[in-house]
Amino acid sequence: MRPDARELRERARSHGALTRRELGLRAELAVADFLFAHGFTILGRNVRLGHLELDVVARHGPLLVVVEVRTRRPGAMVGAFASVTAVKRARLLRATERLWRSTVASMRGVQRVRIDVAAVTFDEGKTLVEYAKGAISR
Repeated sequence: MRPDARELRERARSHGALTRRELGLRAELAVADFLFAHGFTILGRNVRLGHLELDVVARHGPLLVVVEVRTRRPGAMVGAFASVTAVKRARLLRATERLWRSTVASMRGVQRVRIDVAAVTFDEGKTLVEYAKGAISR
């Protein structure tokens, strides 16, 4: 009999492996720490906008940054940056526009919004954040 998803997660956890969700949350935290170290204020993580979600929203002076966080396990067929498909880019643009209309347009001092992508790699206890500014635009 084939194991169910819960059983697979328990097996992974017992061997020290992170679930996909745990890996994603760890990557988002690494990116939030990276941004904070570069002078950004973190406004939110996993920001929900209806059925859309933004991984990290941060501010640095007049700039609001929306960051898509990607991570891959070692040996993945597609790299983290390459995993941002056209469909994902379109969703990010829609979510960012919705964020602008619902919140950002009324925020004092925000003059522009940029969409960045961060690729996070965990290797032998080390965390590497590769960061692409303005990676997604119209």
